[in-house]
Amino acid sequence: MNETLFFTAIIVNFLGVTLAYKLFSKTGIYAWIALATVIANIEVVKCVDIFGLPLTLGNVTYGSIFLATDILNEKYGREKAQKGVFLGFFSLLVLTLFTQIDLLYIPSSNDFAQGAMQTIFALTPRICLGSMLAYLVSNTMDVFLYKKIRDILPSDKFLWVRNNAATMTSQLVDTILFTFIAFFGVFPLSIVLKLCFTTYVLKLIIAVCDTPFLYLAKRINNDEQIKEN
Repeated sequence: MNETLFFTAIIVNFLGVTLAYKLFSKTGIYAWIALATVIANIEVVKCVDIFGLPLTLGNVTYGSIFLATDILNEKYGREKAQKGVFLGFFSLLVLTLFTQIDLLYIPSSNDFAQGAMQTIFALTPRICLGSMLAYLVSNTMDVFLYKKIRDILPSDKFLWVRNNAATMTSQLVDTILFTFIAFFGVFPLSIVLKLCFTTYVLKLIIAVCDTPFLYLAKRINNDEQIKEN
């Protein structure tokens, strides 16, 4: 059941990115990045097993951000893609700030939501720092690597190479940064390394699955096209 939902979520997320681009051009991609950043950081509190490996739900939605910035990079250049990264970071910062302030309010005796909000939004400083730093570093690396690989292999037949190489490398950095900042010293090193490995394996599956959607987005002709940088 979980595996079916996992692959359904991948298709829905990547189709969502592509549809946002088709309907709203570059603006749709920026909107998707902002929404996906917020949604992924809400979903992340739920952990499930996929193929016997633990996974937080936010990883699928989070993976769609890499597709979104790759589309921006491919069609509009590195500057526009980096702008998308900063937009996502700003969305994450605002979400964190607002939710932490909301939790400080003393609830009414009639309130029923405080406990649920506490469960979803209460963050330790380490997890908050790990999430923000991992997002900013890994997505910036993805944008940088994609541009460098495209400079070396500019042909469309190498689109899958630059997409997968950039995403897989940056996702590895994301996984290591977040896991070690959030959990090193909290769990034994063996558990932290296992978390890194299992999370990255599933992120690799997600990364491979986004390739056809980048090819699809590449075929969409919008008014503005790349003028690089």
